[in-house]
Amino acid sequence: MADTGSTSKSCEGKVDPDTKETGKSEDAFNTFYSEVKQIEQQDSVLTSKQQIDRLTRPGATYFNLNPFEVLHLDPDIGPNDAKKRYRQLSILVHPDKNQDDQERAQKAFEAVNKAYKTLENEEGLKRCKEIIDEAVVRVEENTKLKRKQLKKEGKPQEVPEDDPAKYKHAVYVQTAKLFADLERMRQEREAKDMHERKRKAEDEAEAEEKKKKDAEWQKNYEASRDGRVDSWRNWAKKRKGSTKVMKGGFKPPKIQAEKR
Repeated sequence: MADTGSTSKSCEGKVDPDTKETGKSEDAFNTFYSEVKQIEQQDSVLTSKQQIDRLTRPGATYFNLNPFEVLHLDPDIGPNDAKKRYRQLSILVHPDKNQDDQERAQKAFEAVNKAYKTLENEEGLKRCKEIIDEAVVRVEENTKLKRKQLKKEGKPQEVPEDDPAKYKHAVYVQTAKLFADLERMRQEREAKDMHERKRKAEDEAEAEEKKKKDAEWQKNYEASRDGRVDSWRNWAKKRKGSTKVMKGGFKPPKIQAEKR
């Protein structure tokens, strides 16, 4: 879990107000995860239909980007815990076990499988934990800004996030946004790469077509060389013969002197 505050004291020996706020937020966050664990226990007894409903609900495309949300796992879990949870859920939502709702079951099963594939290795697990930690940090920062604004306005420094349930919801929303932003950037990067590959392929195809045309033109040029030479010779002969006739057979009229 990210360390979002400082435990330092001021020169007078008093505790930094931010430290109190951080401690309060950390307590709230611990409460949040305790509630999450309770939710896990509740979800562990959900029926196949309820799990399928949860994993295919409106907006599931983005909700299911968070593998912890899909598997309903505490971010502090390890790969073995993810594997155990995956087996439980995959059996519940497997299409073969839900013959009357195979299409939705297939989507739910794919979501569970993708979530497990993300968390089954240390690198993927670490990356997802970092996203959760970043969400916590952002909620903490937003909470501090709200308190400062209330203090500036002379109002009681009470914010919605003081309520553990609302704090939990704020972290949940921020986490969903981070996963959604990362997915959007991934799609944009993929689209850009695809565009570049397409443009490169078109340029290569154009260059190849030009190369073929040049080769065809050169081939036709070489093949017609004899014909061009013979044509030029015949034309030269005709021109030479025409010149001789003009010199020997045609005489211009003599100019007669004018009579007065």
